[in-house]
Amino acid sequence: MTMRILVALDGSEPSLRAIDYLLRLHAAASDLDVHLLNVQIPLESGHVRMFISHEDLQEYYREQGQAALKAGRERLEQAGVACTVHVAVGHSAQTITQFARERGIDTIVMGSHGHSGIGHLLLGSVTSEVIRLADVPVTVAK
Repeated sequence: MTMRILVALDGSEPSLRAIDYLLRLHAAASDLDVHLLNVQIPLESGHVRMFISHEDLQEYYREQGQAALKAGRERLEQAGVACTVHVAVGHSAQTITQFARERGIDTIVMGSHGHSGIGHLLLGSVTSEVIRLADVPVTVAK
């Protein structure tokens, strides 16, 4: 039976530890369907939308998301692990858990914290919220 795994990445070193964990998991159980997801925070200001077209804004989100996923995708490719990459725009924790529900994900893997400067002091707020909202097990890689 194939296990569907969602790895949430923001491009930070702590989030890439989730990839390292996934590679160890893959060595033990090779039948994995891996999805990498980066969630871009929407630019809320109406002023931004006055000067940037919807298409340009979507392209910006796509480029930033692909850049955040690049290192994780490359690590998996080098190890021979296939993955599908996704970029979404929205509130991070809600978008991650909604993505998991809609695609029948079996487990979510993510880093303990992201880009936050004080992330080493506490479990990241996005990670904490994903744990609270998720309908599936969440593995936090330290």
